[in-house]
Amino acid sequence: MRALLFCGAAAMTFASFTPLPYTGSAAFAETPQTTAASPVRCATPMADTDYNTSVISVTGVRAAKSTSRSKKSPPPPVVQPRVAPNYAPPPPPPTIPVSPSPAMPVAGLMMQHPVTENTERYDGKPVSSVMRVAEAPVSTFSVDVDTGAYANIRRMLKDGQTPPLASVRTEELLNYFRYDYPLPTDRSKPFSITTNVAQTPWNPNSRLLRVGLRAYDVPRTARPAANLVFLIDVSGSMESPDKLPLVKSALGLLADQLRPDDKVSIVVYAGNAGIVLEPTHEGKYVHQALECLTAGGSTAGGAGIALAYATAKANMIPNGINRVILATDGDFNVGVTEGPDLEKLVKQNMEGGITLTTLGFGTGNYNEAMMEHIADVGNGNYAYIDSASEARKVLDDELSATLFTVAKDVKIQVEFNPKYVSQYRLIGYENRALAEEDFSNDAVDAGDMGAGHQVTALYEI
Repeated sequence: MRALLFCGAAAMTFASFTPLPYTGSAAFAETPQTTAASPVRCATPMADTDYNTSVISVTGVRAAKSTSRSKKSPPPPVVQPRVAPNYAPPPPPPTIPVSPSPAMPVAGLMMQHPVTENTERYDGKPVSSVMRVAEAPVSTFSVDVDTGAYANIRRMLKDGQTPPLASVRTEELLNYFRYDYPLPTDRSKPFSITTNVAQTPWNPNSRLLRVGLRAYDVPRTARPAANLVFLIDVSGSMESPDKLPLVKSALGLLADQLRPDDKVSIVVYAGNAGIVLEPTHEGKYVHQALECLTAGGSTAGGAGIALAYATAKANMIPNGINRVILATDGDFNVGVTEGPDLEKLVKQNMEGGITLTTLGFGTGNYNEAMMEHIADVGNGNYAYIDSASEARKVLDDELSATLFTVAKDVKIQVEFNPKYVSQYRLIGYENRALAEEDFSNDAVDAGDMGAGHQVTALYEI
């Protein structure tokens, strides 16, 4: 489907898209049968286990009509049988004297928390070059609705730190905020397009072109039923107050939004992986399971992701929202950790209908490079949670956008008229750049837009 919108004398905007299938009503799952037995399966931290004509023409904004990617279901992972845990807490140990330096509780003991080197990891790209219109009049890129870089940089600035250059993704700083773009009223046109031009604040000889998209919004009562698996890192690296305790309060907010047709499960991992909450729609059980979690052990993130996907697949809701929500600092150190194996696992499940959202927590050892990348591969979104207010923004105020996709593989293409524009540069989106021919190629993956999402791109021209 193609549309032509006139945005004043300076620009024309073309949009080409195919909206996602919609039946006109939400997809409901069978309400889980609750028995007297609680679905909560709390466990103590797990032992380590080894795991082998215009001035400017926006020539297109499009979402995938179809995809050539295969839809094969991922092979079921091998999951070791679970042994029923002993729910009784161990007796408190005698107090062990410690020195006045910072200490942290680990498995009931007070242990020295050593001062460690900052090992945070980022995957920055060089800033986009200035392009000559006579040589390259067309600019093409994938949308990005992530906001994690803004929250992460805010955290560093509050702590008096200069953010590493690689941590700054300008598009995520822009997209963190809401703008007064018109709201689409018809879901058959899943987003509106806005363009305007203003004086560049830092250069009187150039102008800023803004291209803004706003996705169709869906009331919470109208979203499809959700099958969610919370995948929580409970390894030793998660014990600080800005990690596991904040994870519990953040996911508790999402639990309070559950409907009777939703399902939530909780999978945790440390040295190995296990299920601490069987599928339920009752928020009280979600809170109970979250409250019993403690941190300890190494980090078998790959095993946790495999078990989370298996759990999501076993409770699949046809035409519903099927998603794994990973909460971690990204510090995997056991089994499948990073690289092609992890990416292959995430991509296989995405093609099978299970998407991935990543929520980053903590400082010092935070692996943002991995968190952002696997969320992109998993057709989900990435956010960094540094406070209770940020958790509320992502998992309460913007829940529909976080969970419900209204347009897939959205790409933007802008063509500049050399008669009026000599040079341009795209500000941000360095890791979303696409070749001109990729715009019409549905085999080339791009970002998705959730209900109510906004995307803003700036060009200096």
